[in-house]
Formats: sequence, C-alpha cells, structure tokens
Amino acid sequence: MEQKKTVVVTGFEPFGEYTVNASWVAVQENVFLKLFYTEAQKQKEMQSAIPNSCSILNHPCVPQLVVHVGVSGIASSVTLEQCAHNQGYQREDNCCYCPRTHCCVEGGPDCIPSVLQMHELMSRVDQSALGVAVSVSEDAGRYLCDYTYYLSLYEGAGRSVFVHVPPLGKPYSAEELARALRALILEMLELLETQTGPKSC
Repeated sequence: MEQKKTVVVTGFEPFGEYTVNASWVAVQENVFLKLFYTEAQKQKEMQSAIPNSCSILNHPCVPQLVVHVGVSGIASSVTLEQCAHNQGYQREDNCCYCPRTHCCVEGGPDCIPSVLQMHELMSRVDQSALGVAVSVSEDAGRYLCDYTYYLSLYEGAGRSVFVHVPPLGKPYSAEELARALRALILEMLELLETQTGPKSC
C-alpha cells in the first residue's frame, strides 16, 4: 500500500487593510479535501512555531513538506517564492514586533533557497486548465512572509515553500485560489521525490 503523504499548510490572519486574508481563506477551502493539516499563523509566534513544525519533518508518519501561504497586495498571479532572506527587516508586525537585529537568524546565511525548483514546478502545472496564472519570485519582501519563510527553510533544511496569492477578487475567487494551491502542492510532492538539494541563491 502506498504511504500517504502529508503536508503542513499555513495561512495568515487578517492584518492592515486585509480584513479577510486571502491566504487563510484559500487554505481553509482545502480543509474539505482532507489532504492537508492547516493552522492559523499568528504574527509574533514564528520563532517557536516554525521549529515545532519543522522538527517533525523527518518522522515517517508526519509532514514531508511545509507550505506557507500569504497574501500580496501587488500580486496578480499565484507566486512561488524561490528563496528567503535573512537581513533587512524594519517593519513591525501586528503585535508591534520587529527583530532587534533586523534579521531572522543572527549568523545565518544571507539567503536560503527551497529544495524545490520553482520554475520547474511552475512548468509542471497546466495554467490554462487551472484558470489561474502562476509566476516565480526570488524576493518575498522583508515583512512577515519573508521572515516566516526564512525560519522555515532554516529549520527544515530547505524543505519548505512560500506561496503568495493575490487579494480575493483581484482577480481570483477563494475557490480558484484553493484549486491552484491544491494542484501546486500535489506537484510539489511529486517534484520532491526527484529533488535532493537546493539551488544557490
């Protein structure tokens, strides 16, 4: 019998102008598929939450991959982030928190890539059939998304992915974003079988 694969998928709570966060809505839509375990991402809890999620990656009965989903006000497509950055964090989050050293991990690498090759992942998804455009980025910003992604990659030996989605209705519905997310995660799991290490930043 084929072993079931499990993915930890996280979304963010509302913040700023986003009274409904498209990332969390898209994640919640997938709960009904019973494919993914989901958790609401709180603003200042990353330093403890990320290690707890990633410490179980090597256990045979728990997630093989951690996928974080966040909203981007400038995105018009579902955006796959290739890497995360350690330095340059200046903005406070919802809890008025900003790292004192303006970095994620003191002494950590400047940039950490995912073990998954995002351009290859993008090419594996039939965007016309999906009805949702997919793109690749190498800069997730210097806010909570990039911060979360860096910690996740650092603790999980690169076995993490960050996906940015546009705000709801700009132009995609929750159902469309959820469908794209599900298709991408299934492809991630397939691709993970063939990828053994990250590319350089």
